[in-house]
Amino acid sequence: MRAEKKFISAEYVNRLKATPFFLVVDYRGLSVGQFTELRKRLSKAGAEVHVVKNTIFRIAAKEAGVADLGGTLAGQLAIVTGQKDIAAAAKVVKGYQSEFDKPKLQFGYLGSQRLSAEELRVIADLPPLPQLQGKLLGLLQAPAQKLVALINTPGSQLARVIKAKADKGE
Repeated sequence: MRAEKKFISAEYVNRLKATPFFLVVDYRGLSVGQFTELRKRLSKAGAEVHVVKNTIFRIAAKEAGVADLGGTLAGQLAIVTGQKDIAAAAKVVKGYQSEFDKPKLQFGYLGSQRLSAEELRVIADLPPLPQLQGKLLGLLQAPAQKLVALINTPGSQLARVIKAKADKGE
C-alpha cells in the first residue's frame, strides 16, 4: 500500500475508533452543492460525512476492529460518523433523502452491532435524545410521586379533621 493510502487508512482507523457509530450511504447522483448542503445539515446534528474509497474503508474498519465488511461495500459510498446521537444523524440523512431522493442509506454500525437500512430508518423516527430522557425520567418519578401521595394522605386527612374541630371550638 502506498504511503498516502496508509495515511488515509490510519486516519479512518482513528476516526472509527473514536466514533460510537457510522452510517454507510450511497451518494450517487448528488451534485457538489447538494453534498455540501448535506454536510452542513449533518454538522448541525454533530456528525460528518466523508467520501472514501471502498477498499481503504474496508481495511480501516477491519483494523479498527469495528467489523469485517466483506463484500458489502459497492458503488460510490460515503461514511457518516459522529460523536453525538446516531438518531440525529440518521434523521438528517432520512430527511435529506425524502427531499432529493438521495443519498440512500445502505447500513450502519452502532458499536459492534450492524444495523440494516430499515433499522436505521426506525432509529431516525425516534424522538430526539433529550425528549426520550425526559420521558424516561417521568416514568421513573411517577411511582415515587404516587408513594409520597399515599404516605401523605392519612396525615393530611387527620390534619384537616383536627383543624375542623379547632374551628368549631371543640
